[in-house]
Amino acid sequence: MGYEFLNNKKRYCLWLEGIQPSKLLKMPLVLERVEKCRLMRSSSTRTNTLKAANAPMLFESNRQPLTDFIAIPKVSSERRRYIPIGYLSKDIIAGDKLFTISNATLYHFGILTSNVHNAWMRTVCGRLKSDYSYSNTIVYNNFPWPDATLEQKEVIAHLAQSVLNAREQYPDSTLADMYGETSMLFHTALLIAHQKLDKAVMKLYGFSVKDVDEAACVAALMEMHQSLIEKEQK
Repeated sequence: MGYEFLNNKKRYCLWLEGIQPSKLLKMPLVLERVEKCRLMRSSSTRTNTLKAANAPMLFESNRQPLTDFIAIPKVSSERRRYIPIGYLSKDIIAGDKLFTISNATLYHFGILTSNVHNAWMRTVCGRLKSDYSYSNTIVYNNFPWPDATLEQKEVIAHLAQSVLNAREQYPDSTLADMYGETSMLFHTALLIAHQKLDKAVMKLYGFSVKDVDEAACVAALMEMHQSLIEKEQK
C-alpha cells in the first residue's frame, strides 16, 4: 500500500496466482485462510464478490504488473513539494493504494517526479482531508506531456537516474524521510538532483526557470491541455 511504500514497511499477503492444486492441498493453514475467504465472499451482496467466491485463493481483482513498475502512492502529504514515486519489482504486490505504471522508462519517471508534473497535480488532484489524492483519470490521464526528441529524452533520463542515485546515498532514510517538507533539506544530494531535473523539464516545456512560477506553469499546461482536446475534437 502507499503507507508501506513511503515508510519502507513490510506487509505480506498470500499470493496464490498460478499455484498447483496439489501444492495448495499440502498447506492446511493456507487452506484455512482460503476457506474463510470463500465464506466471506459467499455472504456478500455484491455480484462481483459472489463470483469471486468461486476462486477464493485469488485476489478479487488482479492488476499486478508483469514487469517492474513505477509506483505512485494515491495519498501523499500536502507538505511535500514532490510526491515520492519510485520503481518496484514485479515481485512486490501493489495494493489498491498504489497506482502502477508498467514498462515506464527513466524519461517517464523524470517527467512525473518533476516540479512541472507536481504543480499540475497540486492544482487538479482531489484531497483526502488536506493531503494530495492522486488520480489516474484526473491527474495522470489529463497531464499534457511535452513533445521531446530522443536526445531530450536521454537528458531527462540521465537526470532522473541522478535522483535515484541520490536516494541511494541515504540507505537509512525512507521516502517519507527524504521528501518531508523540512527533512528534504537535510538530504542535500537529493534536493540538488531534483533541482537539476526540474530545470531540464522546465526547459523541455519551453518555460523560463526565472520568469515562470508555479501558477504560470499550470496556466500554460492548461492551455496545452485545451489545445490537445480541440485537436481530438476536429
